[in-house]
Amino acid sequence: MSTQTVNLDSQELEELPASIANEHEITYLSAYNNMLKTLPDWLWSLTDLNTLNVSCNRLTSLSDEIGSLSNLQMLDIGHNQITELPDAIGHLRSLTKFLYMSDNGMEHLPATLTNLSKLRYLNVTDNRLATLPHDLGRMVGLIELRAYRNPLTELPDSIGMLAQLRELHLDDTLLTSLPDTIGQIGNLRILSLRGCKLKQLPASIGELHNLRHLDLRANPLTILPDAIAAMPSLEKLDLRWTHQLTSLPSWLGELEARGCLVYL
Repeated sequence: MSTQTVNLDSQELEELPASIANEHEITYLSAYNNMLKTLPDWLWSLTDLNTLNVSCNRLTSLSDEIGSLSNLQMLDIGHNQITELPDAIGHLRSLTKFLYMSDNGMEHLPATLTNLSKLRYLNVTDNRLATLPHDLGRMVGLIELRAYRNPLTELPDSIGMLAQLRELHLDDTLLTSLPDTIGQIGNLRILSLRGCKLKQLPASIGELHNLRHLDLRANPLTILPDAIAAMPSLEKLDLRWTHQLTSLPSWLGELEARGCLVYL
């Protein structure tokens, strides 16, 4: 263990050892898979930290002081029991690589989260989120967004501002529709909507000229927009278990003829 890297994974710890409290040169701290219920106040003074992993513990909250970690680039708090994020999460302007918050009990995300305009990867899967922040589109650095297995009922119109987004995973949500602005995400490669409540799709989906994989499995779709036929980069269209489609469009054969895999 160097003064810059501390690995405390899977040691059945109930608290972080105070012996590292004065090691202010630590840049990497991982305490994955322990029994931590709280994090000590001295942790927030380790301002050289660029990676903090406290996933798979028993944490129920995060201190507002987390905003002091001004050099943090990667934060993993997944698989805990956190029900609410502090507004100070939006102070982590250096958080660029990865923010993983899967499998907690969060019902909403603070509006300040959208201050993280340079964040590339955001995972909020397996929570209790009914909505995403209204100004989500301010997170213009996002390349991958995973929000599946949440009770999401809608997406904010601002999602169309995520011009760099390449992967959007929204499986097993309660979405009944998509905003027209979905077609503005010009770099999107993967759009996964398996197991949602979609009955139709906006015609603007055809504007996703770089989309390669469109997963629509197990949705109550009754019709498909003809615009899908003109998507030039589409390599896979998954329509399995869409039993309410009254008829299959003729252009599915055209997609297959040009090499797109169509699963029915």
